[in-house]
Amino acid sequence: MNTQVIDKVVEQLKSLPYDLQRQVLEFTRVLALSVPRGVAGKQLLLFAGTIPFSDVDLMREAIEQGCEQVDAHEW
Repeated sequence: MNTQVIDKVVEQLKSLPYDLQRQVLEFTRVLALSVPRGVAGKQLLLFAGTIPFSDVDLMREAIEQGCEQVDAHEW
């Protein structure tokens, strides 16, 4: 983390009126949400094939049985 940039932003922020400070706060929140989270797909390739095929078949069956079906009495 570059604290020089943070210090400069804080310095500029102090000179802004309150409503503009709030805008900067909201902008930084939106920026924080836009940063990708998690791991790259390449890292997940290490786990490819680690689930036994029998478990994969069980998951597939459960999905096929439970998905795209409407239970009219659910609500």
